Amino acid sequence: MGLLRDEFLKSIWHAFTALDVDQSGKVSKSQLKVRDNFDILEFNNVCWTLCFKKNINMSHLLISNDDAFKVWCIFNFLSEDRYPLVIITEEIEYFLRKLMEAMGGIWNQERFDDYKLMLNRKQQCLSAWELIELVGMGHFSKGMNRQTLSMGISEVFQELILDVLRQGYMMKKGHKRKNWTERWFVLGPNSMSYYVSEDLTDKKGDILLDRNCCVESLPDKEGKKCLFIVKCSDKSFEISASDKKRKQEWIQAIQTCIQLLRLGLPSPHREARLRRRELRQKQQAEQGELEERMRLLQIANENKHRQLESMTKKLEEAVATATLEEQRRKQTQTDLQDRYRTDLEREKMVRQQMEEQVAQKSSELEQYLQRVRELEDMYHRLEDALEDERQARQDEETMRKLQTRLLEEESAKRAELEQIHLQQQRAISQTQAEKQELESDRLAKEMALQAAMLQLESLERERHGALEQYEEVRMKLEQAANKTKSWKDMVAKHEGLVRLIQPGDKGPQRMTNWGPAAFTDTELDLRKKSWQERKNHNQSAQ
Repeated sequence: MGLLRDEFLKSIWHAFTALDVDQSGKVSKSQLKVRDNFDILEFNNVCWTLCFKKNINMSHLLISNDDAFKVWCIFNFLSEDRYPLVIITEEIEYFLRKLMEAMGGIWNQERFDDYKLMLNRKQQCLSAWELIELVGMGHFSKGMNRQTLSMGISEVFQELILDVLRQGYMMKKGHKRKNWTERWFVLGPNSMSYYVSEDLTDKKGDILLDRNCCVESLPDKEGKKCLFIVKCSDKSFEISASDKKRKQEWIQAIQTCIQLLRLGLPSPHREARLRRRELRQKQQAEQGELEERMRLLQIANENKHRQLESMTKKLEEAVATATLEEQRRKQTQTDLQDRYRTDLEREKMVRQQMEEQVAQKSSELEQYLQRVRELEDMYHRLEDALEDERQARQDEETMRKLQTRLLEEESAKRAELEQIHLQQQRAISQTQAEKQELESDRLAKEMALQAAMLQLESLERERHGALEQYEEVRMKLEQAANKTKSWKDMVAKHEGLVRLIQPGDKGPQRMTNWGPAAFTDTELDLRKKSWQERKNHNQSAQ
């Protein structure tokens, strides 16, 4: 609010000065018309209308009345906060550089240095009307036509006065019909307006920016490329840029506006103007301090010169007195020449001492002059150091922004690493629980295996006992069969066709511990084979 108040006061000062014809410092109420509803451009236009005809003739200039009004507004923005209003050479160079960049020209520093030397011989600053005449005469825009000059003035006016940070054509998606329409966008410190065309006559809406807004890039969709979205508290806006470079430039510009709103800072060029003024004030203070030191040194030098002149005068008077005394002695006392010769030699010694003192004072004066030259050299080095300090501060500001961005990325990466660490801790805890469960299962299986091995050993011992019993029974059976066969042979021999009738199966029978003919040979072979497989399996398991 303080900055806007100062700009209003500058415009009012121009109008008041124009109305104060007799320079009495008073203006009648009938000459001042105040309206309630007006914006800053309309207010400035009213003040311009009151003052420009009485101060400048536009007929011989290359610019129009509208361009002159814009230069007048830029003058009020860049002028010093003291009255009568003037613009200093640093701000003149800043404005002319921006104007040449807007026109696409090349800045000629040598030409401006020559102009600055000429300006320093006069007053080292310009009034609003002198600045308008400087731009209108085309001294620094030679080779440019009127249309290019007018477009350059309009671009600088929009940036400095209207706070336009960026503008251009882009496609916007509608909220109701969802169709894409080309619009001319104008980005300000706290809003993003869009129009039908670049003449700004038909305004379609505003995107109000605040500290809660954000801008994000979107992937290509619906046949549109280079998409990004501006999210506000009430709605969001999808926009398509012409290429990737313009998309990134728009995203960066909108993010800069939102960051300035969050920090409560003014627009970039206003902040740059404040920094330039603070730097000039600091340089002026240092210059004043250095001038005061030089003044004190000059006073001391003058005192030394007066002392030297006084001593020289005394020496001359002493020499004149000695000469008179010598003539008087020669005229009156010729017979006492030897005595007076001694006095003369004494006077010569005094004269030599005084000459030595004069030579010593001259040496001290030369040393003092050498000291003055050293101070002048120190002053030049101090100016170079101030320029280096200014450049170092600019580099420090750049590094501070880069460090802020790196700290934000480091915080995000650290949060991600902490999340991964927590997931690893949970996975380790789960793995340890599963490991304990597997260990308990392994112990249980080992105990079961030991019990099965004990049972297998018991069965093995039982099998060996059964085999021994089977061998004994088989031997007995073979003996009985042999006896039966012998008896049959004997009966057949004595009785001929007589034979014994035996019940049951005529096939071969086996005697086991379960009784006669319990298993056939085939079944016994199968059981023996199965037992042998179980035995091999148990041995391999052990």
